Amino acid sequence: MSTIRKAIAYILISLIIFSTIIGLLAIWDIIDVQEVMKKVFSSIFLVFVSSVVVLFIFSVLFKDNDKKA
Repeated sequence: MSTIRKAIAYILISLIIFSTIIGLLAIWDIIDVQEVMKKVFSSIFLVFVSSVVVLFIFSVLFKDNDKKA
């Protein structure tokens, strides 16, 4: 369990660093933040939808296995 927590911590840290860099580039008008935010939100939505589907599949499969055992 400790390695999973470390991996999640590293992922969260990298997301924070990424969003900080995007924010700094937007403040200095190097990038257009509206386009970046549109892509970020659409990516987050896609990941959310796919994780909901995977969670549903696993909950159905594990629920069926628990009843049979």
